[in-house]
Amino acid sequence: MDAKIGQFFDSVGSFFTGSDKIPWCDGDVIAGCEREVKEATDSGAEDRKKECLMRLSWALVHSRQPEDVQRGIAMLEALEDSASPLQEREKIYLLAVGCYRSGDYSKSRRLVDRCIEMQADWRQALVLKKAIEDKITKDGVIGIGIAATAFGAVGLIAGGIIAAMSRKK
Repeated sequence: MDAKIGQFFDSVGSFFTGSDKIPWCDGDVIAGCEREVKEATDSGAEDRKKECLMRLSWALVHSRQPEDVQRGIAMLEALEDSASPLQEREKIYLLAVGCYRSGDYSKSRRLVDRCIEMQADWRQALVLKKAIEDKITKDGVIGIGIAATAFGAVGLIAGGIIAAMSRKK
């Protein structure tokens, strides 16, 4: 019983804080990945360069900086389709993370659904899908609350005007 109550309060707390289970990445990691890409480019090793670009894309879409996330999305979209289904799935997943981080939840959901079609039990994709659905639900509840508050305020003002007019008569 205590465990269920604890889960309830955890879910309510995460609803209001907006926390999710998608990892974040900081600027030091991004800088390290950028150095790796430069070294791989300078050496001329194409396979290593592609691998380093995927790591850099991962770091960028997991960044807290919106401009990094947008850069990561652009990099992923510019990458040519991979012959490997595993690499293609990873690219689609990273695009979904980037869209989620940038607030494009409908595109993110479409992309993560494609990942789940490729591998139904992929835990990362399932966690991202839950985070997307939770965010959409939270935004909907907040929107309804704002609309209800505005409607209530308009009703209160209208009621006050009607009351004032009826006293004058």
